[in-house]
Amino acid sequence: MTGRELTTRVTYLTAVTVLLTSLAGGGLAGVPGALGVLSGGALGLVGFRVLAARVRAVGGPAPAFPWIVLTVLRFAAVGGVAALLFVGGWAHPVAWLVGYSVLPVVLVVQGLRSAREESNSWT
Repeated sequence: MTGRELTTRVTYLTAVTVLLTSLAGGGLAGVPGALGVLSGGALGLVGFRVLAARVRAVGGPAPAFPWIVLTVLRFAAVGGVAALLFVGGWAHPVAWLVGYSVLPVVLVVQGLRSAREESNSWT
């Protein structure tokens, strides 16, 4: 599996999982629960896609300084948006964290799946 295929698969599965989880969040915590899961998942996906595009653009070893600056800016943006959502009462913090946590789980599962497929191709 190529990097593009992995990125596409992770994006698709994360989006579907976030949408389904937001329905459950809405049922448990109302509109702030659903919006919390959706906004957390969307911020996670946007950060992932930006990072994947940056890695694809660089192609090889890159200087550490721009990566550090971009990482700090990305985390500041995520923190700022999350704070606005929480202070405004639009998103529940626990629901937001659930939505934001979907991406790492999907990424690990897809990475393990890809490794298993690759190891099976050797036999």
